[in-house]
Amino acid sequence: MTRHPRIERYGLIGDLQTSAHVCDDGSVDWLCLPRFDSPAVFARLVGEGEHGSWRIAPAASADDAGCEVAAERRYVGDSLVLESVWRTATGVVRVTDFMPPRKGEPQVVRIVEGLTGEVAMVSAMRPRLGYGRIYPWIHEVGGRMVAEAGADALWLDAGVQQVEKDGNVVSAFTATPGEVQAFMLSWCPSHAPAPDVADAEAALAQTLAYWSDWTQQCTYNGPYREAVVRSLITLKAMTYAPSGGIVAAPTTSLPEEIGGGRNWDYRYTWLRDAATTLGALLGTGYVEEAQAWRRWLLRAVAGDPENLQIMYGITAERDLPELELPWLPGYEGSAPVRVGNGAAGQLQLDVYGEAIDLLYLAHLSGVARCADTAVLHQRLIEILARRWQEPDEGIWEVRGARRHFVHSKVMAWVAVDRTIRLVEAGALDMDLVALIELRDAIHQEVCEKGYDPVRNTFTQSYGSKELDAATLLIAATGFLPPDDPRVIGTVDAIQQELATVDGLVARYRTSGTTAGVDGLAGDEGTFILCSFWLVDALALTGRAEEATALFERLLALRTDLGLLAEEYDPVQRRQLGNFPQAFPHMGMVHSARLLERLAAESATSTSAPALPAPCSAQDRAGRMPQHA
Repeated sequence: MTRHPRIERYGLIGDLQTSAHVCDDGSVDWLCLPRFDSPAVFARLVGEGEHGSWRIAPAASADDAGCEVAAERRYVGDSLVLESVWRTATGVVRVTDFMPPRKGEPQVVRIVEGLTGEVAMVSAMRPRLGYGRIYPWIHEVGGRMVAEAGADALWLDAGVQQVEKDGNVVSAFTATPGEVQAFMLSWCPSHAPAPDVADAEAALAQTLAYWSDWTQQCTYNGPYREAVVRSLITLKAMTYAPSGGIVAAPTTSLPEEIGGGRNWDYRYTWLRDAATTLGALLGTGYVEEAQAWRRWLLRAVAGDPENLQIMYGITAERDLPELELPWLPGYEGSAPVRVGNGAAGQLQLDVYGEAIDLLYLAHLSGVARCADTAVLHQRLIEILARRWQEPDEGIWEVRGARRHFVHSKVMAWVAVDRTIRLVEAGALDMDLVALIELRDAIHQEVCEKGYDPVRNTFTQSYGSKELDAATLLIAATGFLPPDDPRVIGTVDAIQQELATVDGLVARYRTSGTTAGVDGLAGDEGTFILCSFWLVDALALTGRAEEATALFERLLALRTDLGLLAEEYDPVQRRQLGNFPQAFPHMGMVHSARLLERLAAESATSTSAPALPAPCSAQDRAGRMPQHA
């Protein structure tokens, strides 16, 4: 079996419609074309060498067994252009990898430059379409190499000789100072004319200019700005520009436990993930993305909000059947590899809160409301008013029995609370008295049924003894003020029962070999977003020094390129899960902004800032959300 590089060794490049994972050994091991959710043409990331990859590296380490890594790698400035530098015994060579923001066909461009001496190089592209299952027909057309299978064609252009060898497209050449060799891989439908040969240097200049223009719109200038900007770029890279949809992650089936079966496809648009991601973008000056997503939401829900799904395809597809790919062994033997996601049919009441909270934040950010959005908003609230007392699968998409998850009820409260604020601001026309009664009813039930007075903590679900990291959001949403003893007790309980000594937080307790509350066997790592939630909860409850220390420990978990996966294994000290994932990058942006805001408030006061007083049901409507 192929020895898989650690997830941390991969860099991300993309064109705002799909992306590629480039290992520090020079190999592109994951690429789906032409979209994020298309079948992979390189699937070695969750398979073996035979399932497709494209490596450009010094010849001495260019076979599958080689593990020589680039001595240095970095993103060029605030961009998604990746540079890798090898220092060999005979010289130094640089490879620049990027995908130009798309105007026509998707392209991966790889530019090789000799810096000193002479370095023997090899490019070996092994295309395997259909997630590594299909061997294409590789042949030459007019001096260009093309790999065709079914509806897909991959065209590889290079300034050096290319030959087909055992199902690979191979080039051997020498990198010397002053010489540049460009390799350009383009996709197009197999029945279409061949794509034009791109000008690699012009494409590089255009790509750098795009990212420079985009990042200059960022309004955040506080502490940790470099980390914030890198996370914003990563979030932007997960947007699908033609539709406004946002993927939760650009990969599938990277495991939450090495060798385990908690392997899911994240290449779709979750309402929750997209809304919270856009909240991070809105808070740092990016309005256009929120406008595009609002149009996506209207198309996705269409005239059928009664059957609101928790996720859709990136162009709002509803059917996302979950399948297993048995020919792929999985990352480090973590099977099965899945495509599609069966959770699309779940009931998750919290998505109403996340979606409506984003519409509220968009209003605060100056995004003009439209009549169609107002109608959709009203219908969502009408549906939530009927359904909020139902059990659901919750934020973590359990595959066991439905429960009355506390976080789901809190976010139902958020949906109504933000609606009230919009009505009071004159931006929405609804029955204010009925909304206030509904908000108070939800609040009362959660406080009565979701709180354990003996342990002084909110629990995962009504009547449960289990804890859930999602209850750390109770103060951040404004459901209760941060100085409420129940909030402080919940933070303390989660630190004691779900966190490591370093503050890394698990979502909830898993049950090992038997199915637990989530209906699944096996364990998982700590959930990085939950650790950022702990940062926020500590900061809001007046423990700023502790919050800052934890925030900086979380920053240290990032890869050398500033990327974060879904989870972290504190025992093996490695990242786990789909990579990079939007959640931790969104959480990092939110936490940095919160720490900056609280520090500024403290600096402008003559004494330590007083925590907000507890609010009654009547005045909760006027409280700004803590994360806004």
